[in-house]
Amino acid sequence: MSGRGDAGIRPYRNEDLARLREICVLTGAAGGDATGRWSTDDLLPDLFLEPYVTASPEWAWVVDEGDGPVGYLVAVPRTRRFVQWWREKWTPWFAERYPTPEEPYSDEESLVQRGYDPEVLIVPEVDEYPAHLHIDLLPSAQGRGYGRALIENMLIPTLAQAGVPGVHLSMDPANTPARAFYAAVGFVDLPSSSPKGPLLGRWIPPRP
Repeated sequence: MSGRGDAGIRPYRNEDLARLREICVLTGAAGGDATGRWSTDDLLPDLFLEPYVTASPEWAWVVDEGDGPVGYLVAVPRTRRFVQWWREKWTPWFAERYPTPEEPYSDEESLVQRGYDPEVLIVPEVDEYPAHLHIDLLPSAQGRGYGRALIENMLIPTLAQAGVPGVHLSMDPANTPARAFYAAVGFVDLPSSSPKGPLLGRWIPPRP
């Protein structure tokens, strides 16, 4: 899939992983740098990046102007299927690296629990909007059309070709610039959205 604004965007390659993990951390605090926020900087990419490119590398795109990745979009077309894969494949891997948290959870333990409980990804609207995504761009790559191109020219046409009717995402409510961006590319609040956990979705017209 291609179109205007695609320059600098390419499919994910295995050798991108280390740099994409860094980008995940550098954008992991409501769009800002999360380095040192948790006891290990591996936690965020172990939850929000690597399982996606492991399960569905063909659903990942990278912004690279020639000097290496500066941003990415990762997605899965069928969240229910992804949760099953996570439970069977990723949770055992994750459990070898992170102790099982015990309630009451700290903020970090709540994040760790996601690795043990992928069903948290099953939102009420999952059947209408079965795909979901994560997109992260370093500040140097923001405001240059890459985010729109990743969604409009890569993700949405590929989902339409696969017959996926909708895509959703959850976001940090503190990331107000991201909220404005998603609105600009056609995402709207879904019924289960809340101030504590905005859930946004976009319907995908079927291919003619």
